Amino acid sequence: MSLNYKEIDAILAEIDIENSHLQKIKQPNFHTLYLEFYKPGGRFGITVCLAPGRTRFHLVDAAPANEIKLQRFAQFMRSRVQGGRVTGMQQINSDRIIRMELLRAGEQIVLWFRLWSGAANIIASDGEDIILDAFYRRPGRSEISGGRFILPEPKPTLKEFTVREIPGEGSFNERICRWYETSEYDNELDRLRDKVLRRIDSDTAKAESTLHKLEKKSGQYERYESYKQTGDLLMSNIHLIRRGDSWVKAANYYTDNEEIEIELDPTLSPEKNAEKYYSQYRKAKSGIEKVEEDLNNQKLILRNLEADRERLEQETDLEVLKSFLDSIPKQAPADDREKTPGLSYRSGPYTILVGRSATENDQLLRKYVRGNDVWLHARDYPGGYVFIKTIKGKSVPLENLLDAGNLALFYSKGRASGKGELYYTQVKYLRRAKDGPLGLVLPTQEKNLSVILDQQRLNRMMGTDS
Repeated sequence: MSLNYKEIDAILAEIDIENSHLQKIKQPNFHTLYLEFYKPGGRFGITVCLAPGRTRFHLVDAAPANEIKLQRFAQFMRSRVQGGRVTGMQQINSDRIIRMELLRAGEQIVLWFRLWSGAANIIASDGEDIILDAFYRRPGRSEISGGRFILPEPKPTLKEFTVREIPGEGSFNERICRWYETSEYDNELDRLRDKVLRRIDSDTAKAESTLHKLEKKSGQYERYESYKQTGDLLMSNIHLIRRGDSWVKAANYYTDNEEIEIELDPTLSPEKNAEKYYSQYRKAKSGIEKVEEDLNNQKLILRNLEADRERLEQETDLEVLKSFLDSIPKQAPADDREKTPGLSYRSGPYTILVGRSATENDQLLRKYVRGNDVWLHARDYPGGYVFIKTIKGKSVPLENLLDAGNLALFYSKGRASGKGELYYTQVKYLRRAKDGPLGLVLPTQEKNLSVILDQQRLNRMMGTDS
């Protein structure tokens, strides 16, 4: 809700502002200005919000945090108005326009706070109402530097306004402040939760599409055993084949000697034709193993997304929702939006990426991790690189580090021993080995981590908990 003129009068009546000095100016977001005043007896802060539906002016208990860089009007206020002494403040014509007069270095400055929900603004003028600057520059209203601020003509009030009853203890300013804080927290909570759930739904749709493609690919690879059988039949009947033949008839001893025709490449020798089928067998066999691994990983991603949705759709802590959004890797440029190489796991709010080969390690290092992300690797065994995608402003807790450490040991040659030493450091402390193999890096400022494989921990991340 926005304040009506009687509520503004009630707020102004509680603010003893005359002869105070404006000592601090902040702009926490794109529609709010915070002003802090001092006079003998203490400091007090006033927030002025120009957002439609939430237009207001009242005392606040504490200075807000900055969410944006200092904007143009706030910079002007600091250079021309900050330090001024307030000589008066009043509401004009019961029209939700507050006039604040200040004196700074002999110069009179007037701040006009127009608290109209659809056309709110803060305008700074000199004593002759010539505009010095405005929070929102509106040329159509002549609300630009050098224009003249003109008060609207008083209009008769058709509706009888009252000071609404705001529950709680304390002054009207204190109750209004708490009401808006609660309301804005709830609005921000709804906004963030909606953003999180939309992101989860989008990622779920992508994961389901990828799963469908992998299942289709798996079906194509399932015939890999038939390629080996065809190669065996060609080798058994190689005496019947001549270079240039396009087909050969052979008894298929895999199916009760049923006669079949096998297609040949007439440009290849009989032995090369058999080798061609064996090559298709090896490729398909290797492919189906990789596809099955990707299928399991994609099913794990879907289970994690479902668990995230169940956990976050009722979440009431803003920081938890923000942490979840911060943990999502930034989208790659348009030309690089292919599937993240390697495997991906969730450890609480953190994403863990695992490279299983030199190529995947190199791709992850080049495109998918940042300087503050954490890199782990088995110390005495060859193995994949493991990365923890960090959250801005937060250090990685030990539990999440142990999750990543278990994955680093599991995807190394040290898995069979059940325990091992790891080293870890931030990505920015990795240096590529000069003339070294693909993906090889030399760590600096590394720390040690001893890990004993914890099957329950692995099951939880891989989605195989019973």
